[in-house]
Amino acid sequence: MINTVNFLRLLVVGILILVPSMTFAKDHAPAGWTTAASRDEIRPQFSYNKTGGPDGNGTFVIEHDEREGLDGYWKKTVPVEGGKYYRFEAFRRVNRVGSPRRSASVRLLWQDSQGRLVKNDREVVAGYLHGFSSKVQAEHPTDKSTNAEGWTEVSETYRVPSGATQAVIELHLMWAPHGRIEWSNVSLNKVKPPSSRKVRLASVHFRPKNGKTPAENCRMFQPLIEKAAAQKADLVVLGETVPYVGLRKTPAEVAEVVPGPSTEYFGSLAKKHDMYIVFSLYERAGHLVYNTAVLLGPKGNIVGNYRKVTLPRGEIERGVAPGKDYPVFDTRFGKVGMMICYDGFFPEVARELTSNGAEVIAWPVWGCNPELARARAIENHVYVVSSTYEDISRNWGMSAVINHSGKSIALAKEWGTVVVGEVDLNHRMQWRSLGDFKAELPRHRP
Repeated sequence: MINTVNFLRLLVVGILILVPSMTFAKDHAPAGWTTAASRDEIRPQFSYNKTGGPDGNGTFVIEHDEREGLDGYWKKTVPVEGGKYYRFEAFRRVNRVGSPRRSASVRLLWQDSQGRLVKNDREVVAGYLHGFSSKVQAEHPTDKSTNAEGWTEVSETYRVPSGATQAVIELHLMWAPHGRIEWSNVSLNKVKPPSSRKVRLASVHFRPKNGKTPAENCRMFQPLIEKAAAQKADLVVLGETVPYVGLRKTPAEVAEVVPGPSTEYFGSLAKKHDMYIVFSLYERAGHLVYNTAVLLGPKGNIVGNYRKVTLPRGEIERGVAPGKDYPVFDTRFGKVGMMICYDGFFPEVARELTSNGAEVIAWPVWGCNPELARARAIENHVYVVSSTYEDISRNWGMSAVINHSGKSIALAKEWGTVVVGEVDLNHRMQWRSLGDFKAELPRHRP
C-alpha cells in the first residue's frame, strides 16, 4: 500500500508533469472567454486579474517563458449583425516585448452561425483587376496612442460582411521571450457608419524655363496653382528644387533659409487659395545645404519640412548634405509625409514615412522609374502624389496621383497642366487573399 507521504509525493510529481499543459488563473475570466494556441508546445501561460487594467475592470494576461516562438491568445465569440458597422476597442500594456506592433496584436474573424468564414461582399483588388474574393480575411485593428501608464489603444471601425452573424475576437501575444501582456476594456459595439474623408490631391506638370532668378522660377507656377484652386484641390505638389531649375548655378549659390523668400511666396498663394502646397528647394542651414521639401498650409504658414535623406552622386559632389529624419505632419484632411526624387529608389524612405503615420506622400521628383512610384504606393498602401520634370514619353517619372493598388487615378500627359484625383482616406482597399493589407503591414513586416 502507498502511505500518505508517498501519496503526496506522487501527487506533487503528477502536478509538475501536468504544469506545461495547464492554465492557471489568478481569477476566473468573464463568461465566454477562453484561451488557445495553434500548438500545445508553443502555448504560453494565461491568467485573469479581475482588478487590473487602466480602470480596474480586469485584465487578460499572457506570459511567455524564455523560449522562442510562443504564441497564444484569449478569444471570445460575440454576435453581430451583417451589413452594420461596429467599432472594436481594447487597451494593452506590454512588458519585455521587443516589437509590440508584431507581437501584441488583435485579430477579428467574421463567421456565420456554423463558425465558417463568410463570403466577402467588399470590393477587392488583384493587381489592376477588381472583383470579389470568396472569403473575407481577418481584420487587424490598428495601434493608436499610448498613455503615460503604458496603455495603448487598439481600435478600428468596420462594416460587418453581410453574411456574418458572429465575430471571433483574438487577443494575442506572440514571439516575445520573457514577455508579458495585459489586455483590458475589450469591446465590439454597433456604431453609426463613419463619415468619409475625401481629399482632392493635385500634381503640377511643369518645368521652369528661361528664368533669370529663383523668384522668377517660383512665379511661373502661379497660374498653375490657380488652375488647381479652380478644381478645388486640397493639396498641390510642385517639382523638385523649384528656385534652382535652369539657372545654371550651384545648389549653394541658390540655397536660402527656411522660412525665406520662396516659402513666403508660395505661402501667400496657399493662403490666398486656402490649400496646402508642397515644393522642394535648396535650403541653407549654417554651413550646410539641404534639398528640402516644404509643406505650406492654408494660413500661409510652414506646416513642416523634410530634408532629402538619400542623395545621388551629383548632389554629393556639389556638397549637399543628407537629412536623417522622416517627419509626418497633420493637416485638416489627414497625415502627410514628403520624399524627394532619389528617395523613391529606396523602399526604406516611404516605409519610414508610412510607419510614422503618413496617409499621403507628396513627392517632388526630377525623374524616376514610374514602376517605383507604383511600388511605393502598393507596398505601403499610401497615396503618392508625384510632380516630375520628365516628359511622359520618356517613361521616366510621371506627374500623377497614385492609389493603393498602384494605379494612376490622375496622370498628366501634357506640359503646363494640373491633374487632380479625389480619394477617400477612410476607404479600405481589400486585396485578394490579404484583406485589408494596410492594417496587416505593421503586424507582419519584419
